[in-house]
Amino acid sequence: MPLTSKKPPLPSEDKRWRIVNGTMRRHGYARDALIETLHTVQESFGFLDKASLRFVADSLRVPLSQAYGVATFYHFFTMKPPGEHVCLICMGTACYIKGAGALLNEAQAALGIQAGETTADAKASLMTARCIGSCSVAPAVVFDGETMGNVAGKNLREKLAGWRPA
Repeated sequence: MPLTSKKPPLPSEDKRWRIVNGTMRRHGYARDALIETLHTVQESFGFLDKASLRFVADSLRVPLSQAYGVATFYHFFTMKPPGEHVCLICMGTACYIKGAGALLNEAQAALGIQAGETTADAKASLMTARCIGSCSVAPAVVFDGETMGNVAGKNLREKLAGWRPA
């Protein structure tokens, strides 16, 4: 007799949960679909929260501690909602050599936050990455999902100026 397990109900009627469920279904609710499913949750909702981790863990039959461990281990995942705008500065070797450290300092000063934080008004988040794969145009910065290469301090300040209230 085959082992059948009842799938947990979707956390809400939000249609984005159907996208997440589709990812798990496509992989047969296999435990090894954990990382891809967490990526789908983050792409759909912008971050991972306790409810989403619990739903994914229950659906894929993995311990909640494993889902939490994966979510906190990998740099891509975030447990906090991002700001309205996100600035991600590449800190890879090529970018760092070409001035990414100085860009990070300028971004922190312009936004009044440290890397990994979101402004109090939730307008902007500042993130760093080990490498975004745009080494040929170093230093590279991702503004709201769009990669800009050969970024100079002036470019960065101009872009971030519109993200803060006057």
